[in-house]
Amino acid sequence: MTDINEKICSYITKKWLIPWLQEGKSQNSFAKNHGVEESTIRKIKSEETYRIPVETLFKLCEARKISLSDFFKLINE
Repeated sequence: MTDINEKICSYITKKWLIPWLQEGKSQNSFAKNHGVEESTIRKIKSEETYRIPVETLFKLCEARKISLSDFFKLINE
């Protein structure tokens, strides 16, 4: 069974952060745009599993204009 935190962080990294960086934008600008600290983004993309707080996930989803329930649908596709 895949750890839910690992699944969440992997999705955020692959679907949101990497495309952002490929556009030539910085990790710091991603953090600011999404209302979180840059250190949080480093933890999310880290190889070690980060236990992402619901508040952080909510901020990221809010910045993306999606609900938490829609986010969980996306990561289960």
